[in-house]
Amino acid sequence: MALEMRVLQADEWDVWYDHLELAFGGVPESPQERELYKSLTEPGRSLGVWDGGNCVGSAGAFSFRLSVPGGALVPAAGVTMVGVAPTHRRRGVLTSMMRRQLDDVRAGGEPIAVLTASESAIYGRFGYGIATYALSLTVDTTRVRLTVPPGTDEVRLRLADPEKALPECEQVYAELVSRRPGMPARQPGWERLSLLDPESMREGASPLKCVVAERADGEVAGYARYRVKPVYDHGWEGKVEVADLDALDPATTAALWRYLFEIDLTATVRAGRRPADDPLLHLVSDVRRSRPNVRDSLHLRLVDLPAALEARAYAAPLDVVMEVEDAFCPWNEGRWRLVRDAQGAVACTRTADPADLELSTQELGAAYLGGVTLTSLAAAGRVRELRPGALVEASRAFAADVAPWLPHGF
Repeated sequence: MALEMRVLQADEWDVWYDHLELAFGGVPESPQERELYKSLTEPGRSLGVWDGGNCVGSAGAFSFRLSVPGGALVPAAGVTMVGVAPTHRRRGVLTSMMRRQLDDVRAGGEPIAVLTASESAIYGRFGYGIATYALSLTVDTTRVRLTVPPGTDEVRLRLADPEKALPECEQVYAELVSRRPGMPARQPGWERLSLLDPESMREGASPLKCVVAERADGEVAGYARYRVKPVYDHGWEGKVEVADLDALDPATTAALWRYLFEIDLTATVRAGRRPADDPLLHLVSDVRRSRPNVRDSLHLRLVDLPAALEARAYAAPLDVVMEVEDAFCPWNEGRWRLVRDAQGAVACTRTADPADLELSTQELGAAYLGGVTLTSLAAAGRVRELRPGALVEASRAFAADVAPWLPHGF
C-alpha cells in the first residue's frame, strides 16, 4: 500500500501524537504536557504520513516570531514533532516531509525555519545550520563563591507562587527579547510552558518554586524558577535545579544567582539551557568547579534567502557577493550581493558579478544570528574566500554583540 502524506485533521491528533511518542522511545508524556502541546499544535501546519490507518510519520510547525540582530522580530516556522516510525525508516519519509514543509513555509512567507534536534547530525542535509549553543553548569556551591556588582544588595527578593507571578515574569521576558537574538516572542499559550510541573519532570525534586526580584522603586527586574532536590549523605547535600532565570540588569542577575547559591541544605546548583555567554561565568570564583558544558541548541534554515538576510541588522558596512549552494531549496541557489550601507540600510539581490565568498545555506544559517563567525566556518573549510579581505569584512558584519540564545524548547 502506498504511503499517504496529508495535513493533520484535528480529530487525528491523538493518533498522530501517539505515533510521535513511539518514535521517541514509547514513554508517554504526562497528561499536563500532552494537553499543553495539544492546545499549541497548529493542525493546518502539521503533516502526517499514513500507511493505511497507521500514522508512520509526523512533522509540525509553530508560527513564531524570532528576535534577530538589530532587535527585529522575524516570522519563523518553529519545526517540531518530527518523527518516523521504526518500521518505516530509510524509505524517504523524513525527506518527503522536510520537502513539503519547506515548500509550505516558503509559500506562507516565513523567511526562516528553526528547530531543536533530537540528534544534531540529522538536519544539516536539509540546509539547517547550528545557530545557537546552550550552556549548562553544575556548580559546587560549597567551594564556589560569587563576586557581585554594586547595587546587588539593594535588590529585593520575594518568593511568589509561579502561577500568580507569571504576568510579572512575562513582562521581564518580553523586554529581553529584542536584546538577544534567537529568543522567540511569546505567542498566546506559550507562557504556560514554563509552568509545566508534572511529578515526572521533577526527578525527586520539589514542586516548581519562583523568586521575584524588585528594584528599590518596586519595579520587577527579574525572576528565577527552580526546584530543590533533597540529598543526604553524611550531611545535607541538596541540589538546586534552575529552570529559568531572567533579569534586566547586572545587579538583579547577581542577586538571583546569589539567592540560588545560598539556599539552605544544598551544595549544588545545576542550570541548563543558559546563554553561551551567561554572566554567571564571570561572577563565579572558580569556573572549573562550575563545570560548564556547551551543546547545540537552535538549528536555523534560510527559506527565503534575500528576505531573511534583509530582515536583520549588520554590525558594519558590507558589500559582498556570495555564491550560495542550496540543493534542497534551489530557489536560494546562485550569486547574491549583500549590501549594508553607511546608514544601515540592507539590500540582498541577485547578481552576475564575480563571487567574493562561496558557502551553502547551512553556513548562512549558522551565522545568521551572529553567534557563529564566518571566519570560524572558513577555518573548517566550510566557507571559501575568493576575494582577499571579503571573509573578515563579512564575518565582522554578521557578528552580534551578545551570544544568541534559545531559552526554551519547542
